Amino acid sequence: MKPMLYFCFVIVLIRSASGFFEDLDARETSLSYLENDAAATSKPLTVPLTLIQGADSKGAVCLDGTLPGYHIHRGSGSGANSWLIHLEGGGWCNTIRNCVYRKTTRRGSAKFMEKQLPFTGILSNKAEENPDFFNWNRVKLRYCDGASFSGDSQNEGAQLYFRGQRIWLTAMQDLMAKGMQNADQALLSGCSAGGLASILHCDEFRDLFPKTTKVKCLSDAGMFLDAVDVSGGHTLRNMFAGVVSLQEVQKNLPSTCTSQLDPTSCFFPQNLVANIKTPMFLLNAAYDAWQVQASLAPPTADPHGYWSDCKSDHAHCNSSQIQFFQDFRNQMLNAVEVFSKSNENGLFINSCFAHCQSERQDTWYADDSPRIGDKGIAKSVGDWYFDRAALKAIDCPYPCDKTCRNLVFNNDVISEITISQSTRLPFVLPSLLGSITAVPNFELKF
Repeated sequence: MKPMLYFCFVIVLIRSASGFFEDLDARETSLSYLENDAAATSKPLTVPLTLIQGADSKGAVCLDGTLPGYHIHRGSGSGANSWLIHLEGGGWCNTIRNCVYRKTTRRGSAKFMEKQLPFTGILSNKAEENPDFFNWNRVKLRYCDGASFSGDSQNEGAQLYFRGQRIWLTAMQDLMAKGMQNADQALLSGCSAGGLASILHCDEFRDLFPKTTKVKCLSDAGMFLDAVDVSGGHTLRNMFAGVVSLQEVQKNLPSTCTSQLDPTSCFFPQNLVANIKTPMFLLNAAYDAWQVQASLAPPTADPHGYWSDCKSDHAHCNSSQIQFFQDFRNQMLNAVEVFSKSNENGLFINSCFAHCQSERQDTWYADDSPRIGDKGIAKSVGDWYFDRAALKAIDCPYPCDKTCRNLVFNNDVISEITISQSTRLPFVLPSLLGSITAVPNFELKF
C-alpha cells in the first residue's frame, strides 16, 4: 500500500468591499499552488529559479519591475532535443488596486517567488510518473504580469509594469538561445491562467520553429467561459474587461477574433480555439472548481449565501443547483464543438469538480488517477501528442464518474488534504496577502 500524505495549510482570502477580484486572484493562486505540492510516489525533483538576465533592457519585467524567470530541468537521452514549456497560472489583476496588491506576491514580483519548485506531474523527471515527457527539457515559466502573458502597458503613477507579452517573447528568445532552437519536438502547456496563455500563444509558439519540428499545445483548465452567474450577471466578463483595458491586451489578441468581436470577447477561449492552426489538446473539468467558486457563484452574485454550501461541496447541492452546473457543462461542450471536429486536436473533459490536473501527480499519472473509460490523463495526452491514437474523450454527466479527485472547500482555518496514505507532513502556504489583515479563511480537501 502506498503511503498517504497529509498536507496542512492555511489559506486566507481578501473580503473587503472593493476587493472581490483580489479574492478571485487568491482563490486562483491557492488552487494553482496545489499543483506543485500534490503527492508524488517519491520525493519530487526540485528545480531552481533562473532569472532572465537583461530582460529589463527589453522592458520584459514583472508588475513591480523585477526580472522574470523560469525553472528548467535539462532533458537527456531520447529527450535531449525535446522541449516542454509550461506556463504558470495564478489569476489576473484588473484594477490598479489589485495589481498593486499583486506586486507584493509571487504573482507580481520575483522578490517573492520560490527559489526552488518541485517538478511533479507533466514536469516530473521519473518515467513511472510521467512516461512520455520525463526525459524532455522541461521548463516552468513563472507568471508575474497578471494578464496571461499578454499585456503591454504601464502605469507610472502606481509604478506598475504590464509587460506579459514582452516576458513571453523574451523568455522564448532566451530558451531558443539555450538549445530550444534545435528542438525536434516541442509542447507548450499551461495551467489555468497559464492554460489560457497557452491558447493565446499557441500559434506564436509554432512559428518559433521550422516546419520540420513537431509542435503542439496543451491547455489545462484554461477554458474560462463567458458564463452567466447565479444572479444573472457576468462576473468573469466584467473582470476580463478590466484586465484587457488596463493592460492593453487588445493589441496582442488574434486578429481573426478582434476583426469580428470586441477585445474582451477575444480574451475568452471559446472565441479563440476554433481558429488556432497548431494542434491543441484541451484538458478541463466540466465543472471547473475555480469557475464554480469565482465566476458562477461568487459572493457578489450570492449576497444571501444561498449557494455557499453547494459551491463548497457539490454533495450539498439541490437538484436545481446541479442543473445549473449541468447547463454550464453543456455550454463548455458547445464551446468546443467546432474545435473538436479537427482531426489534429484532442479533448479530455471529465465530469469532476477539479481545477488543473496536469501538474498534480495524483491526477496526472497514478494508480487511481481520473479516467474516462479506461484511459487516464497522461496516457491520453501522450497518445494524442505522439499520434498513437485519436483522443476526444468527453465524460458522461455528473455523478457518473467515480474516479474524480474533487475539490471540497470548507470555512475552517486549517485543512488537511488527503492525497495517498499514512505519513503526515506539515505544510504552510506562503503568505498570499502581504500586509493585508483581518480576512476570513477557508479550507480545501480532496
